[in-house]
Amino acid sequence: MDRAALADFLRRRREALQPGDVGLPEGARRRAPGLRREEVASLAVMSTDYYTRLEQRRGPQPSEQMLASLARALRLTTDERDYLYRVAGHNAPVSLSGSTHVAPALLRVLDRLDDTPALVLSDLAETLVQNRLAAALFGDASKHTGLARSAIYRWFTDPSERTLYPAADRDRQSRAQVANLRVAYGLRGARSRAGELVRVLGKASEEFAELWARHEVVRRFEDHKTLVHPEVGAIELDCQALFTEDQSQTLLVLTATPRTEDFEKLRLLAVLGHGPFAQAER
Repeated sequence: MDRAALADFLRRRREALQPGDVGLPEGARRRAPGLRREEVASLAVMSTDYYTRLEQRRGPQPSEQMLASLARALRLTTDERDYLYRVAGHNAPVSLSGSTHVAPALLRVLDRLDDTPALVLSDLAETLVQNRLAAALFGDASKHTGLARSAIYRWFTDPSERTLYPAADRDRQSRAQVANLRVAYGLRGARSRAGELVRVLGKASEEFAELWARHEVVRRFEDHKTLVHPEVGAIELDCQALFTEDQSQTLLVLTATPRTEDFEKLRLLAVLGHGPFAQAER
């Protein structure tokens, strides 16, 4: 671990960012350039003291999980992320399709979306980052670990996952989940995490095995869908998807038509998401 290089790199990258670059309000005039240390710490979900010690060359060696959070908070490119890992004494993550390092271009768009649900998904339907309204609508994705990070896995192994969709839409959603996984499997191969998902789900779910045998292959999301929230009920939403060039990540944005009941339900969700009736589980 090169403490001096790590500290200098973190400080330089922090000073190069403006609040608007990460979706924060500009606020009062700043005496120093860039983001404040406490702002980076908040974005990376770590204590300000921990982050400050890293910049002062006296912190412990960060874990790979901490480095991934810092890379996301500082909006690092893939090359910058790899450098961060190396100066912190870790091997750089293997560059594979479906990397969990969120594409900076998608993050820049997500940062500007605070009035409608938006999230970034991997090609295995793992939520890599979500805004507060997406968390209010879908639940906090950070609680999932292992294979359960994939919404495809949860769809076929956890019956409660399906309650978000009306009963009439669930068969279509099952087909879409499997067809999306087919795309990832074709890109990554049988020895990848996509292949692991196929093997595990093939044993765990007869429905999955039957759908997998159909060989349907498609990478898309429904343009219009109805979701059922436990507090506000059914919400009709338009769905727009923005893909990275290699198709490994998707920014999903859900909107409601202004001045409709569904629009008002989203506004209510914005309140419930921070109140005592917020649903952490689906």
